[in-house]
Amino acid sequence: MDNQLIEARKGNLTDAMKTVAGREGIEGEVLRDLVAAGKAVILSNERHRNLTPKGVGAGLSVKVNANIGTSSERVHIEEEIEKLRVAEEAGTDTVMDLSTGGALDEIRKIVMSHAHVPVGTVPIYQAAVQAVAKKGSITAMEPDELFEVIEKHGEDGVDFITVHAGVTRSVIERLKKQGRIADIVSRGGAFLTEWMIVNNKENPLYEQFDRLVAIAKKYDMTLSLGDGLRPGSIADATDRTQVQELLILGELCEEAQRNGVQVMIEGPGHVPLNQIEANIVLEKKLCKDAPFYVLGPIVTDIAPGYDHITSAIGGALAGYYGADFICYVTPSEHLGLPTVDDVREGVVVARIAAHAADLARGNKSAWLRDEQMSRYRKALDWEGQIRMSIDPQKIKTFRKERSLHDDVCSMCGDYCAMKIVSEYFKK
Repeated sequence: MDNQLIEARKGNLTDAMKTVAGREGIEGEVLRDLVAAGKAVILSNERHRNLTPKGVGAGLSVKVNANIGTSSERVHIEEEIEKLRVAEEAGTDTVMDLSTGGALDEIRKIVMSHAHVPVGTVPIYQAAVQAVAKKGSITAMEPDELFEVIEKHGEDGVDFITVHAGVTRSVIERLKKQGRIADIVSRGGAFLTEWMIVNNKENPLYEQFDRLVAIAKKYDMTLSLGDGLRPGSIADATDRTQVQELLILGELCEEAQRNGVQVMIEGPGHVPLNQIEANIVLEKKLCKDAPFYVLGPIVTDIAPGYDHITSAIGGALAGYYGADFICYVTPSEHLGLPTVDDVREGVVVARIAAHAADLARGNKSAWLRDEQMSRYRKALDWEGQIRMSIDPQKIKTFRKERSLHDDVCSMCGDYCAMKIVSEYFKK
């Protein structure tokens, strides 16, 4: 079998497409046509065992990603696997392994063996870490070494990879000329910028994009074209540097799709509420409606410790305007590596944002779920409310801690409005 995009263009329905269509409640042919048009992607590398494929894009529910991974300061693979388990339990649609510390090949393989959802990676992280370990500097990395890492990730079953192919010399010149408060906040973007400046060479992911596409096609890895120049400050949002990179990503998106490779576009970042719609419209126009994967966006810079909330505000609005995929942000964003509890809370809050967007977009399944919750509330059916809730465990914990009666909550107690009216109507 060819990869998902090529099969869709042939008019064929793959097993992965059937699985996704069934879970989304849409006709398989509708999904196939969206994939063929590049408006939706199927995250599914055949080498990823025990995988439930996921679809991202037009006509589908808004998806949520959770980031996990070690750092040079903290390498506890058991903890990362626990984060993976908790993220899946909380309902994440995908995870990304962003590890930069420890035995990276081993860590990735362990994550792949445990993950039942699609897994994404950022190969430049491993290439940079290896260059430092072997040669003392990121700038000593050879392009071949980067592509060898990308190939290795495909072989291991990685379903999608973030590649900052739009961070070019011309974009960096624009950044230097324009100036920013936060310059570059993307780790991958910073690695490549340093490499280009020191070596006085073009970004190999851009210069040898055909080579990248060939590897992705071989393993049916979806390319998530990374926003290496995303704004990391509200003041930098939607500036010329960000838009110039997006123009390049649009061109690369078309090139990859022409060659049979699925593509998502990554987006900001820190964006004030009044600019979110413009960012979605720009991406959809410049990238021919390719799925849009956003980090939040975070709508204010002043809430460290609460950035899961600032990002959920932005994520809900972004999803309403057409973003397809939300990368969660945890309470520890801007502060440190997330704990297991941070991961769980980040997933739940991002799912709330995604669900709110689905409601606003008219998703039938989302509306039915909210309607059923309301009916359970009217009936004072707590078991039903628990089943419909986005975080069942939290309801159970609340009620247990407060020793509540079966038919009331502690807000109104015996003066429950719905209980009083229901009893009156029975008379």
